[in-house]
Amino acid sequence: MSSVVSHLGPGELEAGLDNIRSAPKETGSLELIVRRPAVGVREELVEAELDTDHGLVGDTWRMRSSRRTADGSPHPDMQLNIMSSRVVALVAQHKARWALAGDQLFVDLDLSEANLPAGTRLAIGEAIVQVTDQPHTGCAKFVERFGVDAMKFVNSEVGRELNLRGINARVVQPGTIRVGDAVRKISAL
Repeated sequence: MSSVVSHLGPGELEAGLDNIRSAPKETGSLELIVRRPAVGVREELVEAELDTDHGLVGDTWRMRSSRRTADGSPHPDMQLNIMSSRVVALVAQHKARWALAGDQLFVDLDLSEANLPAGTRLAIGEAIVQVTDQPHTGCAKFVERFGVDAMKFVNSEVGRELNLRGINARVVQPGTIRVGDAVRKISAL
């Protein structure tokens, strides 16, 4: 694989929409777990622990300030960033680049607002997470790694409807998760 990856243009990105829309709606799979133990560092894991206080154990979520909290503390409804494996496969182009997205969990499941509104619970391995109402949007690092067109794509009207940049969630039942685990929609409030 070449170390130089060209970014996809609007037409190439839009051509991937049918595949993204065909993701499973009820039961999918956990394709990748990424822990961020320090700024700019990514560890791909086969197994991890989810915890109600710490999110993904060993991840820096608890050390990350948030502009969405009054005191700048980590936002409790943004413990986990979950992204569609179909979307990241499209924008990253190579699985070795998936972790660059900055999300912790990559799943093959329909993450659209219609399928997973805020309050929906997902069983992953032994854990249960709840989708929150906090929007997940791209940042300058996303543009740098995947291109301006990818950012426009995930934040377009269709991109927001389908939650192409991903969703935020919090852990409501701790437990062990493993790559390959089923990701099951179990309830919506």
